[in-house]
Amino acid sequence: MNVSPAAALPPRRALIIGITGQDGAYLAAHLLAHGYQVFGSSRDARPSSLSGLQMLGIAGRLHVVQMAPADFRSVIQTISNIEPDEIYNLSGQSSVAVSFSQPIETLESVIVATGNLLEAIRFLGLEKKTRFYNACSSECFGDTDGAPASEHTPFHPHSPYAVAKAGAYWLVANYRSAYGLFACSGILFNHESPLRPDRFVTRKIVAAAVRIAGGSDERLKLGNIDIKRDWGWAPEYVDAMHRMLQVERPMDFVVATGRTVGLSYFVENCFSQLGLDWRRHVDTDPALLRPSDMKISRADPARAERELGWRATVGVEDVIARLIAHERQSAAGRTGERSAH
Repeated sequence: MNVSPAAALPPRRALIIGITGQDGAYLAAHLLAHGYQVFGSSRDARPSSLSGLQMLGIAGRLHVVQMAPADFRSVIQTISNIEPDEIYNLSGQSSVAVSFSQPIETLESVIVATGNLLEAIRFLGLEKKTRFYNACSSECFGDTDGAPASEHTPFHPHSPYAVAKAGAYWLVANYRSAYGLFACSGILFNHESPLRPDRFVTRKIVAAAVRIAGGSDERLKLGNIDIKRDWGWAPEYVDAMHRMLQVERPMDFVVATGRTVGLSYFVENCFSQLGLDWRRHVDTDPALLRPSDMKISRADPARAERELGWRATVGVEDVIARLIAHERQSAAGRTGERSAH
């Protein structure tokens, strides 16, 4: 049987830093579907930390290694052993709220880790081989007075998390211009999925609403519900990440739906889909207010559509519906387990 030259090529190798997180798990599934050999790093490679990969049914199809992104020797050793064609930097402390109580850890986990990865690529002479994606955040923009933020909008970070992400963004830009690395940042707006940890407000809202719909008499306590955000669907956003490393020249991209709604709308729609009036079940708690927060987050994702051919297709109402469906399924599963015992 004759084998074409294309078929004889070895699979591309991707290293996902932070593979056990929401975006890491979905990106791993996406790359596996495209024929990649996928490696993932985690500071904790125990089976209990791989729940997201297990939920997607891909835990046995990739290689998970332990690596400490803030330790340069650990980073050098990992990248030297794998020699990846693509590196996706998705690790770091990812909660805005937590960054106020753990600012130094947040800065180290984002800025130092990003610097180590970029320097490792340069140090190992992989500038021509390895392409680098960095996960940036819409939090870097701060308040734009309601104007849609594009790749040209200045940063005005309002939290330690946003400061860290902004610093990492400029490190990527510096290595791109100074050393010719194919390195880019995806400036992602809020994106949700069932893999979001419980500490994120969207997961908190949906989980409480489902419990209340199931008969719980609890009260849902929230902070500032007047904030406005652009919420999308995480599995779509990892497709944009992958596309960023396939273009001819590296550039940064805003990734978002282009539609902004209030947190109060998110809450109202969530409870409404469950046949409930949110005002009967929700309280605002001043103790949950952040020291500073963005009022409105609005995006202009035109470059991503123009240059990558990428456009979000899942709107916020569908995001909520999918989260509710998963939460109900999980609750039914837990009930079934208790009944079995």
